[in-house]
Amino acid sequence: MTLTAQQKLYLKKTIRELKGFRAGHTEFVSVYVPKGYDLTKVINHLAEEQGTAANIKSASTRKNVQSALERMIQHLRTVTRTPENGLAAFSGNVASMEGKQDLRVWSIEPPVPLNIRIYRCDKNFVVDILEDMLSEHQVYGLVVLDRRDAILALLKGKTIVPLQKTHSEVPGKFKAGGQSAQRFARIREGAYKDHFKKISDYMKDQFLPLGINLKGIIIGGPGTTVQDFLNKDYITGDIKKKIIGTRDLSYTDEFGLQELLDKSQDLLAEEEIAIEKKAMQQFFTKMMENPKKVTYGETETLKALEMNAVDVLLLSEIMSEDKIFELEDKAKQGGSTVKIISLETREGVQLRDLGGIAAILRFEIE
Repeated sequence: MTLTAQQKLYLKKTIRELKGFRAGHTEFVSVYVPKGYDLTKVINHLAEEQGTAANIKSASTRKNVQSALERMIQHLRTVTRTPENGLAAFSGNVASMEGKQDLRVWSIEPPVPLNIRIYRCDKNFVVDILEDMLSEHQVYGLVVLDRRDAILALLKGKTIVPLQKTHSEVPGKFKAGGQSAQRFARIREGAYKDHFKKISDYMKDQFLPLGINLKGIIIGGPGTTVQDFLNKDYITGDIKKKIIGTRDLSYTDEFGLQELLDKSQDLLAEEEIAIEKKAMQQFFTKMMENPKKVTYGETETLKALEMNAVDVLLLSEIMSEDKIFELEDKAKQGGSTVKIISLETREGVQLRDLGGIAAILRFEIE
């Protein structure tokens, strides 16, 4: 599953806040509840740990551990049922000075389903599981080819990562001296086959080791060339079943990768990059059709927010998190949709150049 920009933002904020605390002793409580797990069992386990904590020799540590557990139990009782993706909860006395009391509790439904159950009492909150969710594990394979060149890449989140290029030994369309047309055609056809076989081998070497993290492969190039490549026995069955679509392209090389991405948005409809590009394309289309139905730049967009005129608020990730959260709260009060746009698409760079903030409006404003 690929996280949206908003999910990443909130997750990073929670992780950074939790990592900012450190206890003098093992007294911070971290609990991870897997999806579908009975919260009552977790509460009963924590109550047992409370009893065990009575044996801690240090009076201050004993008090902090028992208080953290009690606060956690009280909080979990208000949750009533395990959220769809499970629950990560944290509790402890985070006061910076010894002997002071600042007992706090956090809980978050992870954006990715939890399949692990953890109870830990330590000097730090356990956040490595949440940090791992920020990593892009699932990827798409991209292949752009024609009869002379090919390039393989991965689509990782919103980023195209080129992997390997190859060039064919197909001779040009001139006839070497003394060669018959038939012999020359055979040489070219043999070179085509070698080229396609090499591409297939590279696909197997680059993509198969990714296992379940490879969500699919998209192949682009001149239509007839792509079909020639697919309809012969160059590709192994393991690779062939991963192919989710093909696209007819005008370009090869890096330009071809970008064209392939642009033409594959229906295949990537649930991916963040497609969602971001679609939102920005709607903005630019509206700007062309009716400039009074959009705003950009902080002054004009804030004015539109105050008038409750904003339908979709577009925020660049270059803005500070505090500013994003402030604007998001203001927008949601007015029923606006908020989309956070990265810099990893051309449209995202354009938003940055427009001041990092823009909006599609419900109605025209002066």
